[in-house]
Amino acid sequence: MTATPSGDSVLEIKDLAITFASKRGQVTALEGVDLDVKAGEFITIAGPSGCGKSTLLKAVAGLTTPSGGSIKLRGDEVRGPRQDIGFVFQRAALLEWRSVRGNILLQAEMRGMNMRKAQARADELIEMTGLTGFEKALPHELSGGMQQRVSLCRALLHEPGVLLMDEPFGALDALTRERMNVELNRITSQTGTTVLLVTHSVAEAVYLASRVVVMSPRPGRILEEHRVDLPAERDYAAVLETAEFHRVSSRVRELLGAPAVAD
Repeated sequence: MTATPSGDSVLEIKDLAITFASKRGQVTALEGVDLDVKAGEFITIAGPSGCGKSTLLKAVAGLTTPSGGSIKLRGDEVRGPRQDIGFVFQRAALLEWRSVRGNILLQAEMRGMNMRKAQARADELIEMTGLTGFEKALPHELSGGMQQRVSLCRALLHEPGVLLMDEPFGALDALTRERMNVELNRITSQTGTTVLLVTHSVAEAVYLASRVVVMSPRPGRILEEHRVDLPAERDYAAVLETAEFHRVSSRVRELLGAPAVAD
């Protein structure tokens, strides 16, 4: 593995452009995107629907090929699917016939990991995410929030350098989503994982982030970045009352053209 570049940059995106061919001609999803992510940062990406947020994550994961510019992960240019990336999607996508533990260990089977180490890691993650006692449960026996915890465990099993999350809590009800935000903050604070999370929720974006990136309508460009000056481990209710939360969320809402009210 290539050493992390100086300054502890884990991810370097420079002048990224992505264009797709469609029946109506060329569609530019992203244009001139520059982003530098340091080790342990939690970057949230907010923007209007169709601005290329999900496309950006797929490009970082090596699932979409850039039309221009470059993406480097730990100094290596991303040219295809990466083994050191974890990806959590909006829906948990669990195998209905496999238990909680079996779904988590699917990652190990697909990657050819050492099973003894993978099983120990799975047990550690199950305890960390509050799934102890549900190891043998099938997906239909779990709530939506618990299913997403299983998905998160699966993505973290191989200890990826970067965790990508594409609107992971968008399908959950408001209270469950709030609880998952708290759990994710706790887990990433403990593990020090570098995270890029796409969200349409301004409150979620600011509560979770060390830095919020706001994108423009298509073609997606980065309008502004805002550092969130709050402790790594955060009490949800307390954070929502802080001046810092209101400062950043008000500016993000202004950029997105959203009313200045709670989500």
